[in-house]
Amino acid sequence: MKFTINRSAFIKELNNVQRAISSKTTIPILTGLKLDVATEGITLTGSDADISIETTIPADDDNNTLVVEDAGSIVLPARFFSEIVKKLPEDTMTIAVTDGFQTQITSGAASFTINGLDPENYPHLPEIDTTNTITLAGDVFKELIGQTVIAVSSQESRPILTGVHFILANGEFLAVATDSHRLSQRKIKLPEANNADYDVIIPGKSLTELSRMIGDGNPDVQMRLSENQVLFKLGNTSFYSRLLEGNYPDTSRLIPKESNTTVEIEAPALSAAIERASLLSHESRNNVVRFSVNPTDKTITIFGNSPDVGEVTEQLQPAELDGDELEISFNPDYMKEALHSFGQAMIKISFTMALRPFTLVPTEEGENFIQLITPVRTF
Repeated sequence: MKFTINRSAFIKELNNVQRAISSKTTIPILTGLKLDVATEGITLTGSDADISIETTIPADDDNNTLVVEDAGSIVLPARFFSEIVKKLPEDTMTIAVTDGFQTQITSGAASFTINGLDPENYPHLPEIDTTNTITLAGDVFKELIGQTVIAVSSQESRPILTGVHFILANGEFLAVATDSHRLSQRKIKLPEANNADYDVIIPGKSLTELSRMIGDGNPDVQMRLSENQVLFKLGNTSFYSRLLEGNYPDTSRLIPKESNTTVEIEAPALSAAIERASLLSHESRNNVVRFSVNPTDKTITIFGNSPDVGEVTEQLQPAELDGDELEISFNPDYMKEALHSFGQAMIKISFTMALRPFTLVPTEEGENFIQLITPVRTF
């Protein structure tokens, strides 16, 4: 096996594939990066058994300046190989497998020889033969992930809640995540008619890594599902993830249907005020911010304190305020993440009672995006 390639083009794809490679795997060969070299291009593969990423560098793209002399395959230790490639002196590099699985990497005057592994021992990627494909605009899918993955649980005690629940039915795509303290739900109408019905749970960790790979150069993301795997296609890259097994809780019953108090306010203004209040609340043991609604003078007051440091009070004038007087306490970090997911939008916050969950929705298209937060009991 021997080829020469533009180093920058190689590093770009290497960085994507490395997202799937872990040094903490129980299968030693998975700490390696697999290279398959053919006349039409190079395929890089990385996996940690939960996530697998495969990407192709085509020979017919002039930017890659790829010249293949001998086809073949090798598995190289990912961490060392990556560090070597990134520190090579010239714009191009040559990789050649010599005796056994020894691999020589040369660029300019620099030459490294590292020990590779037999590619025959590398696990095969999952086969997903379904013809059903969902296609979403890359920016829409990236936004959907960002808006829902914040609410997945980090507690392995309930593995099902570490994923995002995706439901596809009647041409509508629904994504829901909850860690039992908060919930995020986003709906998207699919652009073309799609008769497929899906109900799957994708690990939040997989979606976070996928989101980081969706850039301006990937306008569309294709999603294909099998019994226990999902495949996302982004241009020349395939991203595989296992699905979580089990039944996701019925989250629709958690969302209140009515409210006694509503506040309309710009998300960035409220987020900045919560940020200031949390400067002190983070210093206290319980990390809670208090939120008071005063219908008489149409104001809201945000209060944070730490017995050791001091307290902060800030009053805001929302665009609209209706309903009953209310005082409620919540985790400011949950609130900041929820508000951040709305971007620059005007939002409507709906409360029922001081100890009942409250919802945040954009004032426009509120039925398509909901954040829910459970308050904290402070007495």
